[in-house]
Amino acid sequence: MNEENKGKFQDSLFVALNLFNNQQWYEAHDAFEEIWNYVDGDERQVIQGILQVSVSQFHLSKGNLNGATILLGEGLGRIKTRTKINLGIDLDSFCLCLEDLLRKLQYKENLKENDKPFLKPL
Repeated sequence: MNEENKGKFQDSLFVALNLFNNQQWYEAHDAFEEIWNYVDGDERQVIQGILQVSVSQFHLSKGNLNGATILLGEGLGRIKTRTKINLGIDLDSFCLCLEDLLRKLQYKENLKENDKPFLKPL
């Protein structure tokens, strides 16, 4: 990635992270999709996983527990084997959060506000 694209990537990532962390799931999906178009390999897989998590949270906000659970599991699966990829996000803590949330969804436990996923910048 050249310096110009790297700067655009960082700016786009900042916007996407803020949307995600402010629980604007649909908008975060769109922002991460733009990033997804500029990366490849493992980086692309991680961004796709975050996209799936964002869509899962959108489904959850609409009461679609089954869709949320499936997409959360798929997203987690894409990310958890790639936590050493440096996108400027703490992927290890993100995966721990997702694993806990997935377990709660699978066992139909009551969710709390702090169960919502959060992307912590490095």
